[in-house]
This record gives sequence, structure tokens and C-alpha cells, in this order.
Amino acid sequence: MLAAISDLRELEARAARKSEERRARFHQRGQITPRERLARLLDPGLPFLRLHSLAGYLGDSDDPEASIPGSTFIGGIGFISGARCMVVVDDSGINAGALSPGSLDAMLSMQAIALRQKLPFVHLVESAGANLMNYRVGDWARGGAVFRNLARLSAAGLPTIAVLHGPSTAGGAYMPGLSDYVIGVRRNGMAALAGAALVQAATGETTPDRDLGGAEMHATISGLVEYLAADDAHAIDMARRAVARLDWNRALPAARARDARAFAPPRHDPDGIAGLVPADPMTPYDARALVAHLTDNSDVDAFKPDFGPATLCLQASIHGHSVGILANNGPIDPAGAAKATHFIQACDQAGTPLIFLNNTTGYMVGVEYERAGMIKHGSKMIQAVSNARVPRITLYCGASFGAGNYGMCGWAFEPDFLFAWPGSRSGVMGGAQAARTMSAVARAAAARKGADPDEARLAAQEARIEEIFERQAHPFFTSGQVLDHGVIDPRDSRKVLGFCLDTCAEARARDLNPNTFGVARI
Repeated sequence: MLAAISDLRELEARAARKSEERRARFHQRGQITPRERLARLLDPGLPFLRLHSLAGYLGDSDDPEASIPGSTFIGGIGFISGARCMVVVDDSGINAGALSPGSLDAMLSMQAIALRQKLPFVHLVESAGANLMNYRVGDWARGGAVFRNLARLSAAGLPTIAVLHGPSTAGGAYMPGLSDYVIGVRRNGMAALAGAALVQAATGETTPDRDLGGAEMHATISGLVEYLAADDAHAIDMARRAVARLDWNRALPAARARDARAFAPPRHDPDGIAGLVPADPMTPYDARALVAHLTDNSDVDAFKPDFGPATLCLQASIHGHSVGILANNGPIDPAGAAKATHFIQACDQAGTPLIFLNNTTGYMVGVEYERAGMIKHGSKMIQAVSNARVPRITLYCGASFGAGNYGMCGWAFEPDFLFAWPGSRSGVMGGAQAARTMSAVARAAAARKGADPDEARLAAQEARIEEIFERQAHPFFTSGQVLDHGVIDPRDSRKVLGFCLDTCAEARARDLNPNTFGVARI
């Protein structure tokens, strides 16, 4: 497990090192680097939950040693002037911040979280926009959702703030255009529907970029920029002041009361998780031991422990929040699915958040289980998960395969937050099972024709199928495809769960002032 965690940290560091190679260029322009901007923006000493740190991994290159994860974004939830905010920083040290594989899906995901959790949206902008050398019409068509979401955030009563550190052209010009507050940096900040090269190609007009869309012009002539900053540091200070002026926490007595409530740490050290849970998801473990490392005072009540015992339904608290926990000690059988359905509905009735700790190969199959109603009981569980109104937070701790992933609130079921461990695996089934299934189909087809199967060919086919499935089941690959909110160190699970529960509780305690169209610019 420690080796898998080390691999994760190395991948995350790869993007930071790549961006750092441009430090001299930033200084030459009188700028600070994207990570320095983020550090100045966030309140020191308070937590920052990084999101989608592996987005785009293996999308820009098939070579695991060359691919740069992160999709030229640094995004997550952190505190600005005491307010919990969604923060997105363009990593312009990598390909000038141009969009890369995974960029669009990661941005849409972070906007969706901001809307769901009622978070102000703060974007530090410096991007070359779309990479026209890798143009895909589908990205352009779906990319409009980024701007739609900015309009919806504003209309929902969620302030949007953009800081123009550098260029924001073409569609990117709508990032400031659709933000409620825009801060522009003198000499470097720039927004235009077309840069100088495109203007000349389209109209024949020759004009400098600064005349087209410099921050100074927008602050004095177009009205796009509200606040004009002397440099990057000044702009970030202005952004912090803009958030402070929102007085965003003025109406959160319930959340403040909860924060003041004491809770006991687990009786078992959360760091022990690294040795408790096997790195190989095929090796079983008792999820009750894991839960004891995550919950307040390791105090847990089991719901129907002897009915469908492989499916655990547990009541506990995490960071002072009462939670219902669903975990797996094996496949989900009909009794386990029925119990889980009852438990999910009871938690929903009580307003109790749900935590899903995935480690299952799926729902049980075979004559006995089909006759016992596996389909209908599994479907009831999926219905309950789909329609639960309480916060739902999912961790892929081990295996998460087949429809078991669905019943345990996988990515398609839009949990409030979903994180994976570096030793987890997810997919329709394991590679070995898929390979054997296809071999059985081939042998049956050969038998119908009265022929002998080509065993050498089947062996090669099995190896190929197993490699494809195993590669795509790896959490670094699935996270690169933006099929979770990030891969985390298992030892951080309690802190991450507590942060997410705080975020969800704050959202439910907050009243917004929505309007019809969002804040319109003069």
C-alpha cells in the first residue's frame, strides 16, 4: 500500500515539476507561479481538498512515464477569508494552460460540486484556451456547458470571481465575461474573443493584443474588469477582499454550533489503515476493522448484523456527524441488498448522511441467487441509492465491480464526493473473469460447429483481454478519465470524510438569494 501511495505522490509531483520549469518565464513577466498564487489565495493553516489531481492521465500520452496528470488545472475546495470556496487555478506553466484531455470533464465536475454544495467559485485565469492542433468538435460542443454552469451558479446565488493573471481568449473570454466579479492584472491580464492572430486571419486587421483586450482597456472602456491590480499578488489580495466582503458565513449558526461540538478520535490510529487493508483488492479483509479506524471513538452500532452479514450497515459518527456506513465483506446477496435498501431509506428519513466503503465483486450470481430474487432485491437497493436525498460520499477501498458498483453509489449515481484508494480497482468485472467468459463463448461456438477450439489462440486472447481490463480497472487510469473526484492516501480517509461532511452540512444550512438570470454585466 505504501508503494502504491508513493506512486500516486510521484504522479502528482510530475505536474508540479513540469510547471516549475517555467518559473523563470513567470518571473520575467513579473508574475508568480500558479502554485504560489494558490498558496497566497488560501487561508494559511486551513485544509484544502485537492480534486482531480490525476485528470487526463494517459489521455495526453499512452506512455505512463511521459503523461502529465492534472489537465493543466489545480482545483479543489479551500478557505478564502474564512469562506469555503471552490477554487480553480489554471496551471499556465504547462502548455501555457491550454486545455488538455480531461480538462473539460474536470472543470464541469468542479462546477457541479460548487452548485451542489453552495460554494462561491473562484478562478485564477491564465490559459491559452483550446489546443487547435488537437481540435475535437465534441469538446467544443460540450464546452459550452462550462459557461452555462457559470450562469447557473450566479443565478443560484453563488458568487463567481475571476482573476485575469494572463490571457483568456476565444471561448475562454467568457470565463471573466460570465463571472460576477473580475480582477485584472496590469500588463498581463487579457481577455478577447479573438487574439491578434485570429483577428488578422479572420478580418485582415492588425492590432496588438493589449489593444484588443488588455486589462487596462477592460477596466476603463469595456467595463469587463471591476478591479485593476498592479501585479499577481495585488490581484490575489483583491480576490481575498472580494470574498471577505460577501460575509458568506453570516447565516450559518447550525454549522458553527456543530464545529464547536467536541468529538473523540478513533481508538485505533487512522495511519494503521495502510497496513490493515491489503493493496491487492482480491485479498479479503474485515471492513469492520476499517470502520473502527475512521469513526469517532471507534463507536459503531451494527444494523441487522446477522442478516445478509457480508453487507455491513453500520451507524456511527465521523467528526461529530452522525452517519450511516455501508461496507462490504464480500459479494452482495439478496438478504444483504434487502437490508441495505431498508438501511438507506431509514437514513434518508432521518436526514443521516451515507458513507459507502466499496469492496465488492458485485451481486451474487447463480441458480440459488436468481431464484432468491437477486435481480429484484439488487434493483431495490439501486433505487434506494438513486433517490436518497441525504449527502452520499463514496470511497473505492478495494474492488468495485459490476452492478455492485451501482448499488454502492458509484460514479454514475452522482455521489456528493467520490474518492479512490491507490490499491482499489473498478470496472464491469475482473480481467480474469472477462477472459474466461470470452473463452467459454468461443469454445461453445466451436462445439456448435463440430470443431475443436484453437487453444493457443484462446490463450493469447485471454492474455490480451485480461491486460485491457486490468489496465482500465486501475484507479490512476479511471481517475485520469475523471471517473472519481481524486485518488487519496487511505490514511487521509477520515480527514477527507470529515471535510466532505462539513462541506455538505454547511451547504444544507445555507440559504441563498437566487435570481432569474444571474448577475448581468453593465
